[in-house]
Amino acid sequence: MINVSKIKKGIVLDHIEAGRAHVLYKALELDKVTDPVVLMQNIFSTSMGKKDLIKIETDYDLDFKVLGLIAPHTTVNFIEDGERVKKIRMEMPELVEDVLTCKNPRCITNSEREIPGHKFFLYDRDKKEYKCEYCDTVTTYGEWYGKDNRKYWCM
Repeated sequence: MINVSKIKKGIVLDHIEAGRAHVLYKALELDKVTDPVVLMQNIFSTSMGKKDLIKIETDYDLDFKVLGLIAPHTTVNFIEDGERVKKIRMEMPELVEDVLTCKNPRCITNSEREIPGHKFFLYDRDKKEYKCEYCDTVTTYGEWYGKDNRKYWCM
C-alpha cells in the first residue's frame, strides 16, 4: 500500500468518483500549481468501494462552480497546521455561468460569441441536466467545451 503523508496547509479533494480525478485535475488547471499536488486513484473506501483523492499542498483558488458541476459529491477539506479547519460537501450548482456552451447550433450564443455571462440553470438534478437561458435547450452531462475553449467532462 502506498502512503502519502498528511499535508500541513492546503486542500484535500476527497470522495471523487473512482477514475475521475484526472478530469477534475485538468478542469481545475492543477497542472499550473507550482507546489506539490498528489492525485491518487482507486483508493479503497468503505462507503464508495473505490474513490479518487487529490491533495493540493498550497492555498489555491478553487472554482467551486466547475467542481460542483463535474464532481457534485466531492468533499473539500481545508487544512491548516496539519488539521482540517473547514469541510464542504459539493452539490450541483443551481446556476452555471460562463462555463458551458449550448449544444443547440442555432442558439444565439453560438453565433454571437460576445454575449457575456451565458447562464445555464439546473433543470433536473437526478438526470444532471441544465437548461440554456436563451433557447431553453436542455443539456445533459457529457463532454463540453467551455467558452474558454477548455474541455469539461461531467459525470
